[in-house]
Amino acid sequence: SALQLVPFGIKPLLRRAAAYEALERYSLAYVDYKTALQVDCSVQAAHDGVNRMTKALLEKDGVNWRQKLPPIPTVPVSAQTRWSIPSAQAPGANTPPATAAQGERDQTAAGMERARMLKEEGNELVKKGNHKKAVEKYSESLKLNKECATYTNRALCYLALKQYKEAAQDCTEALKLDPKNVKALYRRAQALKELKDYKSSIADIKSLLKTEPKNTAALRLLQELNRA
Repeated sequence: SALQLVPFGIKPLLRRAAAYEALERYSLAYVDYKTALQVDCSVQAAHDGVNRMTKALLEKDGVNWRQKLPPIPTVPVSAQTRWSIPSAQAPGANTPPATAAQGERDQTAAGMERARMLKEEGNELVKKGNHKKAVEKYSESLKLNKECATYTNRALCYLALKQYKEAAQDCTEALKLDPKNVKALYRRAQALKELKDYKSSIADIKSLLKTEPKNTAALRLLQELNRA
């Protein structure tokens, strides 16, 4: 729907590609990533997506995978120039401040998109049980965009790796962004329990239960803490 309103928009192309990828519709994802690169060849998330899809399609369809692809649309020059940053409006003219600001916004959007892709790669690694590698992906993502869910996801990995101090620190960072975040409170309580800081752990669980009084995992952990 977004692409009907703004044809060849970078964000909707990348997000639709990511959705297709999650659904294992690799050829459609490949087309969207390639289209995004026609609009702006500097988008790293699109380059990474093309590489992933090439590998997936090669495994799925063999060396002739390109023959089975749907047609890749040709992006008109007007769409390309809309997203690029002109060095000057006219010969001898100075770059207007609005253009520079737009460039910064585009760069920020690209950074956030890259952060999201890295977080999703981390999520996939967690599903496979590769917590150490997932920590690396989440750390890369957080350099680009400090997001609550990325902190709580990395905290989960640190718990699995028995790095309890790091897990507690990540949950604290997440709670700065979202003070009532249930996952952050629960995972920090788990980490503090392992660090034998039972008083602080109980305080986190009680805060969590104000938001979700019937959270069974939290109630179970509170019982364990009261026995500790």
